[in-house]
Amino acid sequence: MNTIAYYVLLTLCIGVEIWGALTGMNDLMNVGAIAAFGVLGVDRLLLRADRYEEFAEAGEEE
Repeated sequence: MNTIAYYVLLTLCIGVEIWGALTGMNDLMNVGAIAAFGVLGVDRLLLRADRYEEFAEAGEEE
């Protein structure tokens, strides 16, 4: 995931969470928070996959 997509998605999720908090819609606030944690999780998984590919190419696979 490139940096621009990461920050756009994270900003969108945080915006939804803030909008839910301001309007008093707790469900919307929870959806924004869960989506933000999902974006963070997917980014971490993709980063780990990239590192694994680098080790596999170098022959240092364990």
